[in-house]
Amino acid sequence: MSKTFFLTLGLVVILLFIIQLLASERVEVVELYTVDQTDKEVSTRLWVADDDGYQYLRVGADGSQWFARMQLEEIVELTRNGRRYKYTWALREEKSEKINRLMHEKYGWSDSFIGTLTGGRENSIPIELRLAN
Repeated sequence: MSKTFFLTLGLVVILLFIIQLLASERVEVVELYTVDQTDKEVSTRLWVADDDGYQYLRVGADGSQWFARMQLEEIVELTRNGRRYKYTWALREEKSEKINRLMHEKYGWSDSFIGTLTGGRENSIPIELRLAN
């Protein structure tokens, strides 16, 4: 293969990375704090949607590292609008369609773009966050 092919491929990869970064960060992003196996705090930037007084995160059906860490904790912490809150959480698979719609309304083309990169949103699972006492 020619140098031109590899140069073009490299430019496409860089362009996709830049678009992904712009898509991920252009609307509200919250930080979820979990703890890894060495007890080190790990922050993960995620999208959030609001419905009926609760906040919702979304995890793909195949899971993720942040979700695996989250499952080890009953209470998680999240920073939103510059303030850190403690939440209990529960999976709400029955709200998948609604939360996907709310996320798409809020994040627009970014949600479509990231969804395409990750294999779609159809099997994602909403995570309901409730303020902890």
